[in-house]
Amino acid sequence: MLSPDYRVELDVFTGPLDLLLYLVRRNELDIVDLPVSTVTTQFQEFLTILQVIDLDLVGDFVVMASTLMEIKSRMVLPSEEEEAVEEGPSVDGDPRSDLVRQLLEYKRFKHAAAALEARAMEWQERYPRLENDRPTEGKNPAADRIKEVELWDLVSALGRILRLREVEEETSVKDDETPLHVFVEQVGQLVREQREVRFTSLFDEETSRGRIVGIFLAILELLRHHHFRAEQLKPHGEIIIRPPLVEPPPAAQPS
Repeated sequence: MLSPDYRVELDVFTGPLDLLLYLVRRNELDIVDLPVSTVTTQFQEFLTILQVIDLDLVGDFVVMASTLMEIKSRMVLPSEEEEAVEEGPSVDGDPRSDLVRQLLEYKRFKHAAAALEARAMEWQERYPRLENDRPTEGKNPAADRIKEVELWDLVSALGRILRLREVEEETSVKDDETPLHVFVEQVGQLVREQREVRFTSLFDEETSRGRIVGIFLAILELLRHHHFRAEQLKPHGEIIIRPPLVEPPPAAQPS
């Protein structure tokens, strides 16, 4: 794995409700009539990948996975109300009701946030701004650089890579202490030279889980903080990493 002194702290992983909402959209499911069995299986697959990445907030995802398992088991067994009333359970008796309410509330919040962000971007394009009004480097003016491809699409692609490397991992497990900035420089230079790089090709020669995770984190870093782009031509298809549309000017050389 990565150096023990390096701890992954990424605010792009916004929480288990965001992952649930992604699964609902990807599978074109009805939130109100949430198929818990399907969602639980897929959620656990993503949890396995997140545990490999070793995020600090993985505990929240473990709690949600336990909640889904509990709801799934409760739906298998008939409740007292179901046995007493032949016409079926009430909405309030549905073990999914609390989770569905949270998910709907989160969906409304996310849509509202997206609308506000779109309005802010439109305002910035039209309203003349003074030089001292420009956002500074440390204020993170673009909160989410992963726009063409969702974060969870990237995590899903990483999961496919890890599954392909599973046999090699079991036969040779080695620690990798390469600093993250080294992966960022290597991947960034490759993408700039080739102009477009397939996500999977970045892992073709890799058999170490630590290096695979390091490359993945470097891709996230390039997308969020270096204006690189990720595009996907079709759902579940190959992800293409592209360089920034506008490169920053080179640093001035001392005379």
